[in-house]
Amino acid sequence: MAFIDYYQILGIPKSATEKEIKAAFRKLARRYHPDLNPDNEAAKKKFQELNEANEVLSDPEKRKKYDKYGENWEHGEEYARAQEQQRAWQQQGFGRQSSNDSFDGFGGNFSDFFQSMFGQAAGRNASRSRGQDLNAELQLNLKDASETHKQTIIVNGKSLRITIPAGITDGQTIKIAGHGGPGASGGTAGDLYIKFLVADDPRFTRKGNDLYGTVKLNLYTAILGGEIMANTLTGKVKVKVMPLTQNGAKVKLKGKGLPVYKKTNDFGDLYLTYEVQLPTKLTDKQKQLFEELSRSGS
Repeated sequence: MAFIDYYQILGIPKSATEKEIKAAFRKLARRYHPDLNPDNEAAKKKFQELNEANEVLSDPEKRKKYDKYGENWEHGEEYARAQEQQRAWQQQGFGRQSSNDSFDGFGGNFSDFFQSMFGQAAGRNASRSRGQDLNAELQLNLKDASETHKQTIIVNGKSLRITIPAGITDGQTIKIAGHGGPGASGGTAGDLYIKFLVADDPRFTRKGNDLYGTVKLNLYTAILGGEIMANTLTGKVKVKVMPLTQNGAKVKLKGKGLPVYKKTNDFGDLYLTYEVQLPTKLTDKQKQLFEELSRSGS
């Protein structure tokens, strides 16, 4: 029985960490998973090899045996240890295969090398593999992002109703556990990762939970003061304008920004910049008044 280089199968060095082994396996398993490669015998075989390599290298005890004996695995004490391991699994029920066990045609065929080194029961147990993680994107407008609401999305042809928390940000990704691809041979399902794309709003610029916008102010209100109606994300509000407000002056509307993600009753602010509008037409009376103001030096 030929020696199998599990490190080469996963494309990692012998010094690879547990995290690197896991990452390499997940990346390659997604590529060669039978669900994505139907009727592809080469992918099927590769997937079997990946499962086998991961079963050994992700288990510290198995990896230790594998690294110790390598090509000389048939010699020394490991065979006896493998048999003891097999008997222990059988006592725990892992070695019994019921007539309902199913390996979907690709999970149960582990190599003679693996089964001789680690026992037949290990091969059966390793046939289970986690489902593929899935990724999706969901577009929202700024108003949607400001409110907790439910929305139905279609993933893999199935409807899934999710709750979107208020304050979600552009590019933010959330995980929905167990809603990815199905596992193989009884393995757990993968997870679903949803990336949110929050569109720009023509009225406001978003910076964190704060919003920034502009509001037009006529010359007379800017000089004399008064009240105007200003847009917020949830509707119009009255804003008091102080006399002699300058063009470019800013006002803060506390709590009128976006809600803070997953924090109840915590909101950002809305900052408005005044744009003072000069009149385009003047009556004779208005011209006269401006001329008087000009002569007075004010």
